[in-house]
Amino acid sequence: MRVSQFFISTLKEAPAEAELISHKLMLRAGLIKRLGSGLYTWLPIGLRVLRKIESIVREEMNRSGAIELLMPAIQPAELWQETGRWDVFGPQMLKIKDRHDHDFCFGPTHEEIITDIARREISSYRQLPLNFYQIQTKFRDEIRPRFGVMRAREFLMKDAYSFHADADSLDETYQLMHETYNRIFTRLGLDFRSVSADPGAIGGSGSHEFHVLAESGEDAIVFCPESDYAANIELATSRLPAAPPEGPAGELQKVSTPNQKTCAEVAGFLGIPLQKTVKTLAVTANNTLYLLLLRGDHQLNELKVRKIPFLADFSMASEQTILDETGTMPGYIGPVGLKTVVIADAAVMQMNNFVCGANEEGYHFTHANFGRDLEKPEFVFDIRNVTAGELSPDGKGILEICRGIEVGHIFKLRTKYSAMMKAHYLNEHGQTQNLEMGCYGIGISRIVAAAIEQNYDDHGIIFPVSMAPFQLVIIPIGMHKNEQVRSETERLYTFFSDAKIDVLLDDRNERPGVMFADMELIGIPHRIVVSDRGLKQSCVEYKGRTDRDAQTVALDEINTFIEAKLCIN
Repeated sequence: MRVSQFFISTLKEAPAEAELISHKLMLRAGLIKRLGSGLYTWLPIGLRVLRKIESIVREEMNRSGAIELLMPAIQPAELWQETGRWDVFGPQMLKIKDRHDHDFCFGPTHEEIITDIARREISSYRQLPLNFYQIQTKFRDEIRPRFGVMRAREFLMKDAYSFHADADSLDETYQLMHETYNRIFTRLGLDFRSVSADPGAIGGSGSHEFHVLAESGEDAIVFCPESDYAANIELATSRLPAAPPEGPAGELQKVSTPNQKTCAEVAGFLGIPLQKTVKTLAVTANNTLYLLLLRGDHQLNELKVRKIPFLADFSMASEQTILDETGTMPGYIGPVGLKTVVIADAAVMQMNNFVCGANEEGYHFTHANFGRDLEKPEFVFDIRNVTAGELSPDGKGILEICRGIEVGHIFKLRTKYSAMMKAHYLNEHGQTQNLEMGCYGIGISRIVAAAIEQNYDDHGIIFPVSMAPFQLVIIPIGMHKNEQVRSETERLYTFFSDAKIDVLLDDRNERPGVMFADMELIGIPHRIVVSDRGLKQSCVEYKGRTDRDAQTVALDEINTFIEAKLCIN
């Protein structure tokens, strides 16, 4: 490809609305152009990156035995009403009507559509297992689209759906998809991690997320370097120390703590470690007030709380509700003396001689102990986020926490959708059974942003070779006025093109500095510079995108040199 016959539109500065580095660089490098809130046009450079990612995803999905199809982006409401998700999916679903006043949506996902296909086409166990996939545009009406294509309203996604006769078959394909995803992200040159995760709104039983590791990631990933344990912080657990708490070290005392409401304020005021305090959070569910107990330095994990059956729909209690039920203000409530149902985090049960609210404004208790000053809670659960430095639940090391950008998610849907939509098959005994299902998604467009968040420098993007818009750029200096430079440039360009190397020839009549800056900004991995000075020594200049300095390579060796760099036999 010649720049003169292509389209490159770079900017020296990113627009003011860009926040993340990937958003800034994608705009500056001309990968995307904003159309509206959360809506972007993929310009030619960006589209080439998308297609490179698509190609790898498609190759690996085909290798796994999955079968490609393409489902409509616009979906009829009736299918969503069958599963009940038409009303519960929420405002993220963009609902529309056609000229006949029939309800449709712009598909945020395709579980209902593929299940409808399955119930029409699959009738016997002999047809199973099957795994269908598509690469399709999705639309989710994000309340606050931000970070460019990282959280856009319209995005490109690979979603796959598998159908099985039993759970064992589903497990096999789920593991196969896990391995396939590992191959995909490895081929894309990404530093990533697979973690256990919550199925969320999609539903089902088992779930894993695939995260590109980056400081800008929205998700906290908990992992153990000494083992295979890894989980999203929403699900992560740890192993508590085995040593039981010591006995009481003093009598329960009510002490004055004026204007000290948070655990951190109370600990500072009393001169004690924060981990010696207990925070009491008041929540309501089913018109009942509950108290949640956490160590003062720990954070509540709402997802874990919602997994407690009677707290599935909990909400934080209002100030007025707390005052009516406990007689005191938030910041001073505690479990001592209240007749309210208490749910304690497991770590709290290892505490003794702790500080907690005294249920009187301006006062806290010190030296509180379970069994002496208050009854042991009837309910004890893991309801907090783990912290770095805790013991891994598998007992093989210490937990660490990093940030990640979710780019893939796989689920065991089991029979959630097949049961609701009556997607049945006949087993070998002629009995009717619900199809077992799996679901496997990859955010194609999000991968571009995630890769940039992980690979950039002061000069611009550093694309891995596998997804770079071009593998190699040739920059001739003085091509338009020097016949030898033009001739050797054309010879090299023809050779690399014939060798199926994705090469870009910057044949603009521009200053070298402008061409160098544009190609570094775009992130092309390999660069050859052809100049009159170099040719006089029968050399060209080579520089890798991450190399500090350029190097000279003999003209008669540059072909094999580049092929070796690109691992071409």
